[in-house]
Amino acid sequence: MFQGFTEPIPISSSGHLQLAQHFFGIEIKGLTFELMVNTASLLAVLMVYRQDIVRLASNGLSYVKTKNPDDRSEFMFIVYLIIATIPAGVIGVVFGDFIEEELSGVRTVAITLIITGIALWTIRNLRGRKNDGDMKLRDALIIGFAQAIALIPGISRSGATIVAAMGLGMKQETALRFSFLLFIPVSLGGAILSFSDILSDPQLTQLAIPYALAFIGSFVMSYFSLKWFMNIMAQGNLKYFAIYCFIVGPLVLFFT
Repeated sequence: MFQGFTEPIPISSSGHLQLAQHFFGIEIKGLTFELMVNTASLLAVLMVYRQDIVRLASNGLSYVKTKNPDDRSEFMFIVYLIIATIPAGVIGVVFGDFIEEELSGVRTVAITLIITGIALWTIRNLRGRKNDGDMKLRDALIIGFAQAIALIPGISRSGATIVAAMGLGMKQETALRFSFLLFIPVSLGGAILSFSDILSDPQLTQLAIPYALAFIGSFVMSYFSLKWFMNIMAQGNLKYFAIYCFIVGPLVLFFT
């Protein structure tokens, strides 16, 4: 449930998971638990944005068939989502081991939380004008590299992509939608690639009920956390997440 709540909001779920393990003695062995709760968060995002996904898929396919100019902007939105997934995929493959071994400490999380707070504070009052149809290739690449930076624990994926999008002049609604639709292919790809690991987990049968409860809890919390965050974004209150990062980051540094 903790992971589900922190996944959508810009405070880094992976960073907070490390902090919970360090300060509360929580030990998570293997990847099955993490994959299960991440997949649950993915399903929650799919549920919240189901109408956008259906519209994009329908109009994008229509453009491929008919080249109707009215559908071009949504077709290109899909193209830009695909392009924006590439940087994180490449950097994850090339530098994944280095990030896991060298940049996964609690103090690193503390520092990156402070960096996340600075970024959120910087764009807290921005009110862009770009809609979905105003995106360009450059925008997609910059947001994609922002997502890649979030491979470092403590750098929020949603926070990094939303900061990049709003910094490029996008409306808050567009930045939020692009950020979470971008989460779908990355998370889905990871779930598919790791499916065999789940099936081969020797504890899968023994821990089936706890895994199922974690999955359900993560789904429910992710769903309501995302809806809450959408309301926070609409009100322009990103500053509260920045303040939270400014409090937690130094506290972690002080106690470690």
